[in-house]
Amino acid sequence: MDDSMFRAYMADCKCVNEATSYLEILSYSDPSYNTSEEHEFRPEELPDELRNFLRRRVTFAPPELCNGVNLVGGMRLMEHTKQHLSLQLNAKHPETFAPGHISLPHELYEDMVRAMRLPFCAIESTSVVGPFFWAALDQDDEDPHLQIIFRKSDVRKKGFTRGWELVLSHSFRTNITEGYAKGTPTTDMIESIKRLRTCASQILHPFLLPVIILNHNVFGKTEKRHRDARNWLCNLEDVLCVRDFVTAESNSILDVDQINRDLVECHAQVLWVRPQAYKEIIKGIHGAMDRFWGQACDNRAHGGVGGEVHKLHRSLLARLEFYTARLTGIENYADATIERLANQRMALANIIAHKDSKLGLQMAGVQSRLAHTAGREGTSMISLFGAIFLPATYLASIFSMSFFDFTPGGNNDNTTSPPVAGASDSRSSFVSPMLWIYFAITVPLTLLLVVWWRWWDRRRSTRYAQEDVEIEMGIENMERHILMSMREKTLKKAATRNLE
Repeated sequence: MDDSMFRAYMADCKCVNEATSYLEILSYSDPSYNTSEEHEFRPEELPDELRNFLRRRVTFAPPELCNGVNLVGGMRLMEHTKQHLSLQLNAKHPETFAPGHISLPHELYEDMVRAMRLPFCAIESTSVVGPFFWAALDQDDEDPHLQIIFRKSDVRKKGFTRGWELVLSHSFRTNITEGYAKGTPTTDMIESIKRLRTCASQILHPFLLPVIILNHNVFGKTEKRHRDARNWLCNLEDVLCVRDFVTAESNSILDVDQINRDLVECHAQVLWVRPQAYKEIIKGIHGAMDRFWGQACDNRAHGGVGGEVHKLHRSLLARLEFYTARLTGIENYADATIERLANQRMALANIIAHKDSKLGLQMAGVQSRLAHTAGREGTSMISLFGAIFLPATYLASIFSMSFFDFTPGGNNDNTTSPPVAGASDSRSSFVSPMLWIYFAITVPLTLLLVVWWRWWDRRRSTRYAQEDVEIEMGIENMERHILMSMREKTLKKAATRNLE
């Protein structure tokens, strides 16, 4: 079934081109034979050279050993301990870790899986999410292999997939660990391989490289990221709580949008690495290491109980417990940060609600003032026009009465002589020389009324200003009354806990 599913999945996969290199670390009973080589395959020679590398032919053939270079009593280093890897540590294709994508041609990928005895199910893990670890023994009882899959490749940022992948197969008969590793430049796979080469004398243990990768990719930056997020949170708390040591300049303007974005980004930084997921990974590695030692403890090449491999095995187990303790600390630290972020988010919501209520009251006050101002301005305009036109109109109506006669030859008894027959009406175009009396009275009276209106309007403006202040105080008193009513209703409610 595994072979059939492997072929089906591989047929659906797309191939992307990546630079490929190899790493070969050999440790012999005679240290003079120890080797550590890492070279990149040229694109034109990749098919032939990779097949030679997989089958240890031509330039990759094992060296001829002198007599006595083998496992001898009392020697702690085992014969032909080896870490044999195909590397793609600088993968740059945007879809290199996308689901259903592999970084070798289909034929070469199949040759690699079959020659190195890698797990067939590794190709099915291209779409897994989160950190993933799997380890199991194959079904070959004559030459058992411990197969390992360890990867984290579910991130896509700025259009590029990011992650790392490690597929290993350890032979208990030859003590050879073969495998395939790939990583993008944003990961620490290159540093992990460098650290592995410095531990060349301990590569007999197949979990040495997975533990190194776990250390670099989880603990290298995670704790610093959480510390930075906590400092960022403290700054947000200073802004939202307006603490005494925060300068007035920094809090002159409360940018709600920026604070909200900062809260979201800070929360994302805290959730970037989930400690719970990696604690499960460590449990899986711990169980796989127990299965490995259960198979290797009786192997003379591994030295048995008390040997170098057993000491390294116990050291790795102790390191895993150390990592678990660190992850527990990160988890507790992250939980506290998330709770404080939730508090600040609630505080921001309360501030926004308070600002909205204040804005509503201010708008109500502004509308009230606008209504009063519109009425006042209408009254003032009517009064001004009345002060200007009313005296002239009033005097005109007075002078047009029959008590006054400004016509030539007129008399004060209001009698008129009968018109002479045949004579023309000469009064129709007559302008009385007494017209100046009308203006002499109208203009001073109008000016006097305008001056009086101006004085009255100023007094009224002062009174209106006092009314505006009273309106503002009324709005504030209304707000205070509402808050007091809410507080009294809250205090009058029955408590759910007997405090006595």
